[in-house]
This record gives sequence, structure tokens and C-alpha cells, in this order.
Amino acid sequence: MALCASAPAAKTHPLALRLPPLASGLEIDARLTVTIEGDELQLVASGTYLILNVPSQRVLDKLTSGPPKDPNAPPRPPGPKIDPLQQLHELAKRLGLMLELRVNGKSYVTFGEGKRPSITFHAVLGKIGSFFRG
Repeated sequence: MALCASAPAAKTHPLALRLPPLASGLEIDARLTVTIEGDELQLVASGTYLILNVPSQRVLDKLTSGPPKDPNAPPRPPGPKIDPLQQLHELAKRLGLMLELRVNGKSYVTFGEGKRPSITFHAVLGKIGSFFRG
């Protein structure tokens, strides 16, 4: 009986996106407008560059806030911390795409280039300003 030695498995986050390698050279040409509760989101793609434009910081906050929380729900047990921005960044890199999130025409975050998502000064000012709006 022969013993088979295998290399130790690489440690990955238990909830990390696990995708097979994708073909390079993915290119997209599209223009899409989606209306959510009266607010228009625009997605424009050309080649390997995608732009998602959200009309305002209020709409971005509404989209990223998630579902309403039930005050009577039991607390969730602590689990592995997930960074959704980093996951989106790694997916964009894996697909060979650049994704730019814009709010009211100003760049906020760029995914798919470098080690981490690139957050702009406009994003910081927009988030700070949203704390002062009702």
C-alpha cells in the first residue's frame, strides 16, 4: 500500500468566492438603466471598463444599507469577517474588468486595479455629508 503525500491546502476564507479560472479577453459593450423606487441607476460598459452611476449619495446609502433589522431578532453569532468591497475587487480582477462606481457623475470607488479597491476623496466627502442629511 503506497502512501500519497499531498501539499497542504492553501488557507482561504471560508466564505470567499471560489471561481474557476476564467478566459481572458472578456469584453462587454452595453448600456442599461435600472429604476429602483423612482431612482435611475445607469450601467455603461465598453470593452473591459464598466461604470455604474448612482444618482445621489442618498440612493447609494439606501442600496447599501441592506434589509431592515428586526429589533426582536436574536443576535447572530460572530462569524468570519467578510469585506464585500474586497470580494468585488478580486472578482473584477479575476474577470479582467475595471468597475468604477460613480455617484452623481463623480468617481467614488474603482475595482479591478491594484491590491485593494481605490476609494476617492469624493466618496469620503459624500459619506461624511450623508451623516448630516436627514
